[in-house]
Amino acid sequence: MSEKAMTKLIDALSVRTRLGEVMEEAEKQNTRFLVSRRGKPAVVILGVEDYLRNFVKKDALLAEIQLDAKKAGLDKMTDGEIEVEIRASRRSNKPAKK
Repeated sequence: MSEKAMTKLIDALSVRTRLGEVMEEAEKQNTRFLVSRRGKPAVVILGVEDYLRNFVKKDALLAEIQLDAKKAGLDKMTDGEIEVEIRASRRSNKPAKK
């Protein structure tokens, strides 16, 4: 899963007219875009997986757990569903009373 990211140069006007396409390529093809304004580099666009893996100062294991959770759809859980999971986990981890 650690494929090397390719960087493409693109001007701000092109990004404004092709934002959806740029976002899709950044996400699906692991492409980084160096966006220039008036010929000077201004910002970088990259996919969130690339960002988490290479730039966020977190433990690598935590970044992988976050990516796995996203792929499993856990990022779409409602607050209520999360509360149910927490309560169930707490119940199953309680030591038996003597």
